[in-house]
Amino acid sequence: MTATTDGSSGPLRGGAATAGETTSTSAARTTEPGTDLREAAARAAERAVEHLLARQDAEGWWKGDLETNVTMDAEDLLLRQFLGIQDPATVGASARFIRGQQRDDGTWATFYGGPGELSTTVEAYVALRLAGDRPDDPHMQRAASWVRSRGGIAASRVFTRIWLALFGWWKWEDLPELPPELIFLPKWFPLNIYDFGCWARQTIVPLTVVSAKRPVRPAPFALDELHTDPALPNPGKRLAPAASWDGFFQRADKALHAYHKVAPRRLRRAAMNAAARWIIERQENDGCWGGIQPPAVYSVIALHLLGYDLEHPVMRAGLESLDRFAVHHEEEGLPVRMIEACQSPVWDTCLATIALADAGLPADHPALVKAADWMLSEQIVRPGDWSVRRPGLGPGGWAFEFHNDNYPDIDDTAEVVLALRRVKHPDPERVDAAVARGTRWNLGMQSRDGAWGAFDADNTSPFPNRLPFCDFGEVIDPPSADVTAHVVEILAHEGMAHDPRTRRGVRWLLAHQEANGAWFGRWGVNYVYGTGAVVPALTAAGLPGSHPAIRRAVAWLESVQNEDGGWGEDLRSYREEKSIGRGASTASQTGWALLALLAAGERESKAVERGVAHLAQTQAPDGSWDEPYFTGTGFPWDFSINYHLYRQVFPLTALGRYVHGEQLPGRAGAREGR
Repeated sequence: MTATTDGSSGPLRGGAATAGETTSTSAARTTEPGTDLREAAARAAERAVEHLLARQDAEGWWKGDLETNVTMDAEDLLLRQFLGIQDPATVGASARFIRGQQRDDGTWATFYGGPGELSTTVEAYVALRLAGDRPDDPHMQRAASWVRSRGGIAASRVFTRIWLALFGWWKWEDLPELPPELIFLPKWFPLNIYDFGCWARQTIVPLTVVSAKRPVRPAPFALDELHTDPALPNPGKRLAPAASWDGFFQRADKALHAYHKVAPRRLRRAAMNAAARWIIERQENDGCWGGIQPPAVYSVIALHLLGYDLEHPVMRAGLESLDRFAVHHEEEGLPVRMIEACQSPVWDTCLATIALADAGLPADHPALVKAADWMLSEQIVRPGDWSVRRPGLGPGGWAFEFHNDNYPDIDDTAEVVLALRRVKHPDPERVDAAVARGTRWNLGMQSRDGAWGAFDADNTSPFPNRLPFCDFGEVIDPPSADVTAHVVEILAHEGMAHDPRTRRGVRWLLAHQEANGAWFGRWGVNYVYGTGAVVPALTAAGLPGSHPAIRRAVAWLESVQNEDGGWGEDLRSYREEKSIGRGASTASQTGWALLALLAAGERESKAVERGVAHLAQTQAPDGSWDEPYFTGTGFPWDFSINYHLYRQVFPLTALGRYVHGEQLPGRAGAREGR
């Protein structure tokens, strides 16, 4: 077990899980026969409170490790190789982490217990070659053999082949074209940059420069062992019918390749300069871009290709920001370095505040007041990219990260408001003003269909996902049930349960309930997460526990409860119907299910009692829970996240509500407003 920076324990590993594996440990506590369940739950909550309080930063925030997959680490080493800034200590510590994630079959997965993934394995292999591992080493031979068996480099995703093209391992002309002139498309024109979700937008703009420049830094070795046929690395793909959208975009890509050869120099230079200005204007105060690692990496490369040397203030700040994504620990006395794709202090802090308050910590407890002060200081009071679609809307949201003023998050804003309302702050007027700004901003970000996306309003264009370039994950930000539920919940608690905009959100949620009674989870795995978010929102908005939608949700949760009393759902549920609601029990997913059941009035039910008992029984002596499974998502299935604080905050919130009831802020005001 590896110690992590948030003080919890969690493996940084990629091995497969057995079918019956649970997250309990040998140190787990059990409830003694005859012990009252509520007493056991109260004791478990007290231990969890102590554990969480001990991990609060002196400034008031919490942040758990955000674990993803080794592409972050591999691309960090590739970037350093490209820029010529690699150092032996960093390379060695990163390579040690990458090696430690390799599975017995030679592959690397994108989530704990998941299948080997081709592009991830290719990038990990190349990074280890750069670190000095030899192709005839047994672990490298296994990886190369598996890659060849899956089609080789030619079958990997576009982003992987872009990285290889930077070193001459792939031909630029065999990649989809992405012209920098895209920056000039007006906001009403299809495929303008604001048609893409903010995370894709921040990545695509710098990549247009890279695509135009087509740089090659000669590689120190060949990669013939990763091709099925080194003489023919790019077997042609048959074009889709011309009348289909796929066929249209494939032919458009061919036209753009032809345009690349004849693009007017002045126009191309102007486009790249405009892209550079766009990138620099969106650099955050800490030097990063969007608070996430991939756009920062590509922005640094793009600016470097445009002549910005490594000592330029913009470049220096960008490179320094990348170092802050590193998490350091030791294994067998040797340094290991893991790269986070992102950092989640605002999200972790608001969820921790809710958990502690719901567990009975006094509302004026110094830890809660300090957390509220920090959250208040993080509110964003200037416009960002969201204002392109909402130019008349005043700012007031919160972002996910330490620094990301351009892209506040609708979901974070909702949860921060719920957290602030749980704290008895010495300056209530300050809290009221911040909550009013945040609520007003969330209301203004409602999409036309009555629901909410994560970062933008009406980011639903059907075209970006069809581009040949976009073969990995979501590139648009349509409304989702989980985000919509969190906004509906705050509106209800702020006394706006009968506001027409809230009712539109409620109607959207009811219309998007699955036939089995669950709701899809966009930002958490999966239907357990979606259902755990929606049911509390609907009851907060006034739906009784007897409502047919609530009863269907309860029945579904009861039907997928595991024999051990917990709930779990594997990431395969995004692809396989048989995996929906099925998987080894986890603390976070058990917490989500219990939050829904408690909100539905099922406190005395057997399902709730079994779930609470499971949490009490699987808690470690230090008040924590072990959870190697990935229960968060960046892109469903394609990019998965293990939030190391989820295993603390959600079970604690559920235990607190079981012990103390749902004494949530604003509930009375919401009901009085009906």
